[in-house]
Amino acid sequence: MVNDNKQQDPAQNLPPVIFGTSSLGNLYQAVDYGVKLEVVKACVASSKPVAFFDSAGKYGAGLALESLGKCLADLKVDPQQVVVSNKLGWYRTPLLTPEPTFEAGIWKDIEHDAVQMISYDGILKCFEQGNELLGNYQAQMVSVHDPDEYLFASHSEEDYKERYQQILDAYMALAELKAAGLVSSIGVGAKDWKIIQAIVADVKLDWVMIANSLTIKSHPADLIAFIAELNQKNIKVINSAIFNGGFLTGGDFYNYQPVDGDSINGKALLDWRDKFYQICKTFEILPAEACFSFSADFTGVKSIALNTTRPEKVATNAALAKKEIPAGFWQEMKKQGLI
Repeated sequence: MVNDNKQQDPAQNLPPVIFGTSSLGNLYQAVDYGVKLEVVKACVASSKPVAFFDSAGKYGAGLALESLGKCLADLKVDPQQVVVSNKLGWYRTPLLTPEPTFEAGIWKDIEHDAVQMISYDGILKCFEQGNELLGNYQAQMVSVHDPDEYLFASHSEEDYKERYQQILDAYMALAELKAAGLVSSIGVGAKDWKIIQAIVADVKLDWVMIANSLTIKSHPADLIAFIAELNQKNIKVINSAIFNGGFLTGGDFYNYQPVDGDSINGKALLDWRDKFYQICKTFEILPAEACFSFSADFTGVKSIALNTTRPEKVATNAALAKKEIPAGFWQEMKKQGLI
């Protein structure tokens, strides 16, 4: 097969906003199909000529991929006007227990379970299943999902090394898919950016997706330096979870963990957010606008991945890329020690 995708790699021309699809997999709450359809419709309408979606087999044990494919088909969206990034590593299996065995309490009303498959053969199975769930659509951008969590689950140094080799084997499989023209680009999606740094040293990547790592609340200097290095290597950066799991815009979870206001850490987080909100109010800007502007304003960050369960918020999210934040806001944030 001739690989025409080398000239048409969407990762080389990422839009300011990529639409995340974890809500299509019933993250935190079950969402009616009609609402999902309206969300996808709004995403397509807000991103002409091509809509970019980020998904994963982990999201609702494949429900997000399945819902995305069905919504796009029902909306009769031309496959040429859609780019799907599928983060691979979780494989849908039958649900044999009252609740799914992975990420308990996170995914609501899902009808399947999922198992982690990070290996040469496993990643290919995830890729094939993902495209089956997408139906008429296919993933052009692929990656290994949560290699950091996979490594942290190791029970010994020997096990860690074995798991890391399995990650490298998975990337060997993805490189073969790219060479065959079946995908256009290869990346990685992880929360621990230092694991991304290790993988970049061993694997040729086109892009990386960092989560919960570079936000207005958390932005370590060594991560900023790493992103600058990636930019020099022409490796694109997609910044995701810029609201720290929804906490910065009013949610009860910080990086997907519930915030206990009675604990020292929980109180510190809530105090930081209260001050942040007050400064936003003073300068008449929305917390989401400040979060987006900060997270996007680093050389090397090409896109922000955003997710919503509310169709009316899609256009608002897309417009975040155009919002200008006054210099005085940043000065006050620094003055109060918030950034």
